[in-house]
Amino acid sequence: MVVVAQRFDRRMDTETLNGEVTPVEQVGSKGDGAMEPHAISGFNLVNTTNDEDLTPPSVNGHHSPVQAKKLPPQVIEVQPTIEVVAEQKPKMQTKEYLDGPDQLIPSESLFNCQPDGAVKLRVGTEGVASEKPISVPTMLKRTADRFPNRTAMAVKKDKNADWTRITFREYEQNVRTVAKAFIKLGLERFHSVNILGFNSPEWYISDLAAIYAGGFAAGIYTTNSAEACHYCAENSRANIIVVEDDKQLKKILQVRSRLPHLKAIIQYAGKPEAEGVLSWEDVMKLGEEQSDDELEQRIKRIAVNQCCTLVYTSGTTGNPKGVMLSHDNLTWDALAIGSYLKLKMGEEEIVSYLPLSHVAAQVVDLFITISYAATVYFAQPDALKGSLLPTLLEIRPTKFLGVPRVWEKIYEKMQDIGRQSTGIRKTLATWAKRHGLEYNMNKMKGINTPTWSYTFASILVLKRVRKALGLDRCNLFVSAAAPISTEVVKYFMSLDIPVMEAYGMSEAAGAHTLNTPDFFKIETVGKTLPGMQTLLFEQDESKQGEICMNGRQVFMGYLNNEEKTKESMDAQGWLHSGDIGKEDADGFLYITGRIKELLITAGGENVPPVPIEDVIKAELPVVSNAMLIGDRRKFLSVLLTLRTDTNLDTGEPLDTLTSGARAWCKEQGSSATTLSEIINGPDKEVMKALENGIIRANKQAVSNAQKVQKFKLLPKDFSIPGGELGPTMKVKRNVVHDQYLDLIESFYE
Repeated sequence: MVVVAQRFDRRMDTETLNGEVTPVEQVGSKGDGAMEPHAISGFNLVNTTNDEDLTPPSVNGHHSPVQAKKLPPQVIEVQPTIEVVAEQKPKMQTKEYLDGPDQLIPSESLFNCQPDGAVKLRVGTEGVASEKPISVPTMLKRTADRFPNRTAMAVKKDKNADWTRITFREYEQNVRTVAKAFIKLGLERFHSVNILGFNSPEWYISDLAAIYAGGFAAGIYTTNSAEACHYCAENSRANIIVVEDDKQLKKILQVRSRLPHLKAIIQYAGKPEAEGVLSWEDVMKLGEEQSDDELEQRIKRIAVNQCCTLVYTSGTTGNPKGVMLSHDNLTWDALAIGSYLKLKMGEEEIVSYLPLSHVAAQVVDLFITISYAATVYFAQPDALKGSLLPTLLEIRPTKFLGVPRVWEKIYEKMQDIGRQSTGIRKTLATWAKRHGLEYNMNKMKGINTPTWSYTFASILVLKRVRKALGLDRCNLFVSAAAPISTEVVKYFMSLDIPVMEAYGMSEAAGAHTLNTPDFFKIETVGKTLPGMQTLLFEQDESKQGEICMNGRQVFMGYLNNEEKTKESMDAQGWLHSGDIGKEDADGFLYITGRIKELLITAGGENVPPVPIEDVIKAELPVVSNAMLIGDRRKFLSVLLTLRTDTNLDTGEPLDTLTSGARAWCKEQGSSATTLSEIINGPDKEVMKALENGIIRANKQAVSNAQKVQKFKLLPKDFSIPGGELGPTMKVKRNVVHDQYLDLIESFYE
């Protein structure tokens, strides 16, 4: 359920920091002005649940509606803080607590940016929110004790090799061994281990070993430059950096002399040739030589309300921020998501291929798989360059997570195949997709009664398509990390592959809302997960407001950055996403824009760019990216890129059009096969077709101020190497703006 805030004080005052005002006391109201406990959150530091069973609690997919006395339904009025005094920073911990790893360090602070800081847990009073907090080591140990011989991970050293399997018992033992090695190499408590490489058992083991040893695990994007790697390592006081291969090692060697805390570099793939760099075998041997004494002492000092993992934001503007996630953030989030999705303990199988430095992949691939004893199969490092399909065909996972670009690539490939079909084959496919879409649209409305036509379509076509994609055993398809177009979602629905969109952020330990096969709506990001709270802040007349989040998934703060933390988290503990959204009558959340991306025209009208860009791309399937221009301008204009092939080795865009783009050009009467042909001509047919597409998009505009008046075709598509896209394929608008500033100015001369 979404809560509406009409008045809200975002100040972090001394009362909040010292715990004299708790989240419970800050919300709701009584007639006499006193605060009503549990009006919104029901959060409580003390947990009454004593159940030690690993089996997830029974969750029915809904959470209790938020209630408030003497206010209209679904409206919570938050009283502003009356008195503000000088702020006090959370202090570094000085007392030793030795009852870990599941101990709670006393704290009344909702945030803490200090490396050794602790926060007050937002444990609920009922349902999944009331589950007893546990640490990451406890979560892994429980699973290893319950499923010692189940395969935890499987990997191929190359495409033609056999799978090497690691059981959960071996997994835990390897983590302990590497943790002992890390301690011997000089890993200090509250310092980090940076991990730079593609998904692998060594990545997982390094991550957990850092946590066991009382440090922080910090995944670094493999696309980062040497300087970006330096920033993360310096910011997190990295004692150890684990790299995959020589390519990543070179980045660290360039900046090693400027990392005063660095004590060891480890390379886990190939034989390291640089002086002083340890191999994975060296580390395992070193760990095996150590006693358990120091490791046990480190584990005893662990607390569930302290940081264990750093997730660095992709840094689309400025330096990345180190998102501090506690043990409870991760272990509870894994439990909450898994229970909502009704994951089957000890039965799930997934393929890991998305960057583990991103919170979505880390929570799903690493922590949920431990919590639910799922088996992880590692794809080849070139998974996103073409080798993912063979892995899917071999493994046939039960769940599949993809970012929108992955789904779009599959969509484009399927479209290419469809264009080559003719005659009865094409007619049959079109008929089957029509009934597949109809069935899933009806299911979305609560009508789950297959027609005979759908049943035959499924047998003759749809099941075969899923099998050809390696998804015939998969019963959950998820898209996360960025918005996915409605066109792509509907296409997969027609193939009986209903893609469920999720929404969250690093600061909320991943997912906050989620569509499920039982409850979903296209164009929404689903319902708020049980145990979590959503609030719409400062709604406008159309009932849209900033999406705010609360619950045990909310982060501790940004490492050593109290200023940015207080910009994101208010005095009542609500995390402000910066996204604008609305809720429908059924509780589904729509993302309608982003505050920082909002364009304010010279005439003073607020224009959310993403919906307009999505309409343009829907009208013009040849367009890869559309970026709206118009902030403080007299009218809107748009920069367009076309779909071109990609260099599979470098990730850079090529000049040649994709087969789908060439087919589209042919439909417009153009024989163009490259982008340069279109621009240098210019190709009149293509340019006219682009103009007509924008005219069609303008007809859907809600006002004249939201109509695009000019456009320009750019000489290359956006890419990560080009700097226009971040690691999760989100457009870096400021970078594009700076790159094409002269062109943009020409729109308005």
